Amino acid sequence: MVRMGSVTRRRSAARSARELEYAVVDVETTGLYPGEGARICEIAVVRMRGDGTLLREFSTLVDPGVAITGQEFHGIGASDVVGAPKAAELVGVLQGLFSGAVLVGHKLDFEGRFLASELLPVGLPGSLPGLCTLLALRSQVDLPRYSLPRATHALSGHWPTAQHTALGDARACAQLLAELLANAPGTLRYTGPEPVELDSGEPDPGPMKPRTPYASTPTAVALRGHPERPPAAWPRRWRRLELDPRDCGGRFSAEQRAAAQREAEYRSAAREAAAASAALTAAVAATGAARLVGRRLRSLLP
Repeated sequence: MVRMGSVTRRRSAARSARELEYAVVDVETTGLYPGEGARICEIAVVRMRGDGTLLREFSTLVDPGVAITGQEFHGIGASDVVGAPKAAELVGVLQGLFSGAVLVGHKLDFEGRFLASELLPVGLPGSLPGLCTLLALRSQVDLPRYSLPRATHALSGHWPTAQHTALGDARACAQLLAELLANAPGTLRYTGPEPVELDSGEPDPGPMKPRTPYASTPTAVALRGHPERPPAAWPRRWRRLELDPRDCGGRFSAEQRAAAQREAEYRSAAREAAAASAALTAAVAATGAARLVGRRLRSLLP
């Protein structure tokens, strides 16, 4: 469903991440694994620019068509989804929200599994570009814990509001992304699949059933301007050497962190050696060229 990209401080990546638009998505579900029958019971999308400007929000409860479990986490009961749309009815509006944007989530592979299971078969395009803020934070910032609420509080001093609602978590993730891009020591560049324009007229999906107030009109969006608040200044927690996001998955235990750090140091040393070799080769070539020119000049002298 999602082709994962990343952000890097390396200048070899051409495009500034702040130049892109993002569709930050979060889902609440009846379980953890769609392969075991779990379904989406709430979905939210926050569309924003890389500078943190809020463009649009969307949120609705979803009728999963199965018994709802996990109320102790998300607080959604069977009566809450009566009259809510089914996932298949949301394809048009989601295509409009995802068009031309990079999909974002905190542990995006979780959202990706459910989008692929429920929406890909009914027409939502696959192979969309994605960015996981969990992996990006682990790669760029040194923190003791990386869950969405703990990372938010450690870096900005704020706890996210409306946790375990789809829109509350999408707003918190969007805020974290805006602050990540605003606070980076140098330009963070996006590397990965380019956003794609999706063919969508956004047909009326029927009545939505949001449980969290959201900015449903351009006027309401303009009143807030940012996902939650203007980006806060972060403390100096940036890694000297960024880690490869591919080394930052799983539980990211102390052993995994140490291994990722060793890989980063090895790659840095390899790049420095390659640069030194290239500089030496250029210097030798320049010296040889200078000697050749000198010999030719001497041959022209009387």
